[in-house]
Amino acid sequence: MDREFLIDLFADFGPVTIRKMFSGYGISADGINFALALRAGLFFRADETTIPDFEAEGSKPFQYSTRVKTVLVNSYWEVPARLFDDSEELAQWARAALAAAQRAKVRKRPKGKGAAKKATAKKPAAKTQPAKKAVKKSVRRVGKAKRAHR
Repeated sequence: MDREFLIDLFADFGPVTIRKMFSGYGISADGINFALALRAGLFFRADETTIPDFEAEGSKPFQYSTRVKTVLVNSYWEVPARLFDDSEELAQWARAALAAAQRAKVRKRPKGKGAAKKATAKKPAAKTQPAKKAVKKSVRRVGKAKRAHR
C-alpha cells in the first residue's frame, strides 16, 4: 500500500497523518497512532471492546516472526478485506480503532510528578556513611570494647 492509496482509503474518516514505520506506515489522527499499513496488510488498533468485531469477521491479530519465534501483537488486528470496498464502513471501523487507541493511552498514562514525589517523601531516606568513615567507626568501637574488657 502506498501513501496515496492510504490517503484515499481514509478520505471518509477524515485527515490522517501517515508516517514511515517499520516496513510500511503508521497511521494516526489527533497525534494518536491507530493503524498500521505493512506488507502483511492493514491493521487497526483493537482492545477488549473491539476484538469481538474482528473475530466475528474472521480477522487475526498482527504477528511477525523472529529467528526464534513468532510474536503475536494482540493490540492490532487485520482489517477485514470487505472494508476496502466500503469506505463509509471502513471509516466507522477506523473511528473504533482510534477510540481503542485513546483508551489504551489513558491506561498507560504515567503518574504525575507530584505523585512520584509524594511516594518517595513517605519513605525515610536511608542514612549512609562513606566507606572509610564506617570502617573507622567500627574499628573505634572494637578498640573501646577491648579496653573496657581489660
